[in-house]
Amino acid sequence: MIQSDPDKCRVLIVESDEDVRAGLARELNHLGHEVTLERERSTALARADLAQFDLLVSDLVDHETAASTAADSVRSFKMAVTGLQARRTIAELHDIIEKTLLFKLQHIESDQKAVREKIELELPSDLTLMNAVLEYLLDRVARLGLIKVEQSNLFVALDEAFVNAVKHGNRNDPAKLLRVTAELSAHEAIFTVEDEGEGFDVRAIPDPRDPANLFKSNGRGVLLIYNIMDEVEYSERGNRLKMVKRPDNGAPAN
Repeated sequence: MIQSDPDKCRVLIVESDEDVRAGLARELNHLGHEVTLERERSTALARADLAQFDLLVSDLVDHETAASTAADSVRSFKMAVTGLQARRTIAELHDIIEKTLLFKLQHIESDQKAVREKIELELPSDLTLMNAVLEYLLDRVARLGLIKVEQSNLFVALDEAFVNAVKHGNRNDPAKLLRVTAELSAHEAIFTVEDEGEGFDVRAIPDPRDPANLFKSNGRGVLLIYNIMDEVEYSERGNRLKMVKRPDNGAPAN
């Protein structure tokens, strides 16, 4: 058994396309990380050393079983951090995330066969990691033709959701994860942001429109989210936020 270099980040890439697998591996190898490749998700999840990886970059479907179903019309992507925050620096993780998302935008997402997309991200609570995530999500929404991103203030709503979850939910603790899910189609974009904090009661936030609260910052981000999104729903505990945005005219995108 080959011993891993403890000074290198271990990344597991699960991708059915051989060229994409090799290309992303080259990008991350250039950063000095140790990359392992698998073709199918089921094979990757069955690995005995799965817990030894710091980061997983994977499809959410198994292409061997999805080939004969409608699942091939769904583009899926997951990036999950496991033990990296305990041994690595945020700077290392930032470079991996930025390089991976940029590579996917340039090489993987060029086809338009998929009618739906599902994106799952599980990352340490650090706002420096969120810029690349925001750009990736907004690019995917724009490429689907779903929403005119520049006119929608979608960036503002997602940024507020991330800031609230990192700062107020997880208290800027990078050992706690931020879970972001995006489900995109021609009809709507659904985003969920979940933190590992204690939660809060959204009804208890002071209304920033009340003159008595004029100089209070509490609640302004939540109000922006409600004004920008078509649907907003907090979990009972308050640590999970679901937001829905639809085309401005209410019709599916072309």
